[in-house]
Amino acid sequence: MMGIRQAQKDLFSYNIDLDKRIRKGNPLRAIAERIDFTFVRQEVAEQYGYNGNVSEDPAVILKMMFLLFYDDVSSERELMRIITERMDYLWFLGYRLDDEVPNHSVLSKARQRWGEEVFHRFFVRIIGQCIAAGLVDGKKIHMDGSLIAANASKDSVIRGHRNGLRR
Repeated sequence: MMGIRQAQKDLFSYNIDLDKRIRKGNPLRAIAERIDFTFVRQEVAEQYGYNGNVSEDPAVILKMMFLLFYDDVSSERELMRIITERMDYLWFLGYRLDDEVPNHSVLSKARQRWGEEVFHRFFVRIIGQCIAAGLVDGKKIHMDGSLIAANASKDSVIRGHRNGLRR
């Protein structure tokens, strides 16, 4: 007998282990196993106060920014929409299925608070970890080979004089 799945929202949340749901070959597993993002907490600790609202974990913020570039996500707003739909992103960030994803402004506020110099140090440190873990070897170089349509005619070229002066 053919079964038909009836879509119905669950009344209760069940403990779903995302670790079991993410395939072993998922590239984010290799990154999570070999790259330690928690160093960021110590690097930015002085930029946070002791009173007020609790911030998002700086290690999670850095992982979110990593995902922006890793999967070439077009914007921070788009990333926050995607996170809720992708179990591998949730798993990588340490979220559960029912956890609320922060507003996109968390990323821009962190970028502003931490500053460009701090991000440069993060980049250097993470690249160093990638090299040490064998995730990057420097043997492949990527170049931009974009084709740009030119709007010029061969007849528009003006020949110059050898010494740079036109006749």
